[in-house]
Amino acid sequence: MDILYIVVQVVLAITSILLTLTVLLHRGRGGGLSDMFGGGVSSNLGSSGVAERNLNRLTIIIAVIWVLSVVTIGLFTRFDLI
Repeated sequence: MDILYIVVQVVLAITSILLTLTVLLHRGRGGGLSDMFGGGVSSNLGSSGVAERNLNRLTIIIAVIWVLSVVTIGLFTRFDLI
């Protein structure tokens, strides 16, 4: 069980980094932190509708994997499987 716990921790670490990066890649909607740091200047230069939808799907998939790994670690801890 120890190897499975370590694998889930590694998945959690990787998905945490990927989730942060995919959220930061999203286009700002205006008035937020992205405008403060210059995100409002390039509002339509690098993103199309298809790319934004694919980024949304990727972010949701990574978020679901992240939540499942957090729940799995919680179950390991709750039932003393480590």
